[in-house]
Amino acid sequence: MIRLENLSKTYREGAESRLVLRDISAQIENGEFIAIRGRSGSGKSTLLNMIAGIDLPSSGEVVIDDICLNRLSARERTLYRRDHIGFVFQFFNLIPTLTVLENARLPAELGGVRSAEADRKALELLSRVGLSDRRGEFPDRLSGGEQQRVAIARALVQSPTVLLADEPTGNLDRSTGEAILALLTELTGQMGKTLIVVTHSRRIAQAADRRWLLEDGCLVDDPETSRAAD
Repeated sequence: MIRLENLSKTYREGAESRLVLRDISAQIENGEFIAIRGRSGSGKSTLLNMIAGIDLPSSGEVVIDDICLNRLSARERTLYRRDHIGFVFQFFNLIPTLTVLENARLPAELGGVRSAEADRKALELLSRVGLSDRRGEFPDRLSGGEQQRVAIARALVQSPTVLLADEPTGNLDRSTGEAILALLTELTGQMGKTLIVVTHSRRIAQAADRRWLLEDGCLVDDPETSRAAD
């Protein structure tokens, strides 16, 4: 379970202070799919980064399964992310000099998993995303949708507690994006993982268990997703 407790974030911009997140409190249950919408610059990625322990709040706490991330050292947070947090990004972030299999197994290798076991885990996930036959290819030989499926396999190879997805369909056409969303929700549902997706899309948000809007630094229920999708 994830608890956000009176979370605020302020950035210094020269002599000025800019409040990005304002006293946010929320609870996310294990296995939930949460969608967070908001305009560009509203603080969505900042919130994801704090849930991951990449960024620290100015005040308040992020607690995952009774572990307060902002009370950990930088090294402890890094190790926690490695073992418990998976990421899927808009621009895939695959390493171009590594093959599909090597990209998918990388987090397991960094986590100290033996090479044969890392291969086994990565191949199982590549099979589940329909890319086991492309395991020897390099990312530039894949379509955008295929690259994002590799990124999903990579994000899940360590069996993380939480999967964070920042605009995971933003660089894809509509039909490919819908297929990627379906794959994400299917795999995380089958594996019992918590999925938090940041998106501009009402259509994507409507697929979530709960939908929030980040507006003026506050996290509120998203009224727009009860309407017909765009």
